[in-house]
Amino acid sequence: MTARRGSVGAATAGPATSAMGPPSDDGRFGEFGGLFLPESLVPACQELEREFRAAWSDTGFRAEYDAILRDYAGRPTPLTECRRLSERLGVRVLLKREDLTHTGSHKINNVVGQALLTRRMGKHRVIAETGAGQHGVATATACALFGLECVVYMGEEDMRRQALNVFRMKLLGAEVRSVGSGSRTLKDAINETLRDCVATVESTHYCLGSVVGPHPYPWMVREFQRVVGEEARAQCRALLGTDPDYVVACVGGGSNAAGTFAGFADTGARLVGVEPAGGAAIGHGVPGVVHGSKSFILQDEHGQVLEAHSVSAGLDYPGVGPEHSHLAATGRARYVAADDAEVLDALQLLSRTEGIIPALEPAHAVAWVARAAGTDELPAGATVLVTMSGRGDKDAELVMELLA
Repeated sequence: MTARRGSVGAATAGPATSAMGPPSDDGRFGEFGGLFLPESLVPACQELEREFRAAWSDTGFRAEYDAILRDYAGRPTPLTECRRLSERLGVRVLLKREDLTHTGSHKINNVVGQALLTRRMGKHRVIAETGAGQHGVATATACALFGLECVVYMGEEDMRRQALNVFRMKLLGAEVRSVGSGSRTLKDAINETLRDCVATVESTHYCLGSVVGPHPYPWMVREFQRVVGEEARAQCRALLGTDPDYVVACVGGGSNAAGTFAGFADTGARLVGVEPAGGAAIGHGVPGVVHGSKSFILQDEHGQVLEAHSVSAGLDYPGVGPEHSHLAATGRARYVAADDAEVLDALQLLSRTEGIIPALEPAHAVAWVARAAGTDELPAGATVLVTMSGRGDKDAELVMELLA
């Protein structure tokens, strides 16, 4: 692998003094991030950075992006107060309802932006990786909207766990290619997508679904997801008159958390990312390079990447976004873990107290709130915002099997 600088010009988004401002000129957040790729892919990342910088400072692009999120995706999403859950836990729980967007998760925010960039770059083919299938569904949706060819790579194990989303992608016109190597999950799907990108880079845009990978993806995806945090901050201040005490989101690669945290990074709110116990890259990993950037990853003493495990296909990843690694290293955010049993309990708890069935991914965030409420970690009476990054329809069959 070759480390290369991926910056072109000055950063355009966010103040330089922000806790979650733009990356450095070489695409890093502190010591994490960068561009570690085969030479053949470096020009494509540099082109993408140029196009993103130009587009993100173009009022016409931003207006079209905002209009699609409003009129097609259903933004702004509401803030829901969980009165019965709050009474039970002794803390005030608010949900940022990304589960109510078109396609059922926060993923649509990112793929709309990248689809617009694909069209702007004059490319006609989009490839994507997916674990839980929500990014794949969102990508297939945006490609159908813009008339783009769509290929989605998905591990065989995830295809088994998320059969409904596989059908949805095919129904939307995408070709879903199964990946049988390695653990047959998200990591391996990313590997295959990168191989496709090497061979077809002139006509193809890789629509990466999280804040991972080489520069500019971690920064670009966070900026497309920033709308979640900015809406939530304004909604919390309108409801509470202030910011919440805690802001909590699940973390695999970490796009929903990065987007949420971006809205609160410069406030007094405490930021908490919840990883799966079997894939806690920040909790149990060490710095290393995977999929084009430096971050915390699970690896053995020989530097070989270890397999992650999570009941949630969307969090079944051995690494984490480099900006999350930086937030952990600087102490701006805290990262904790929830195990599968806690997650299944939390899914049922939210369902039965509020009539909201969460996806397994945000159920990790709910699990930590339920466990920590009333302790020094989350004192009684505190106000906590949880990003409900997706709805539980996609997981219903799997959860039914597990609970049986």
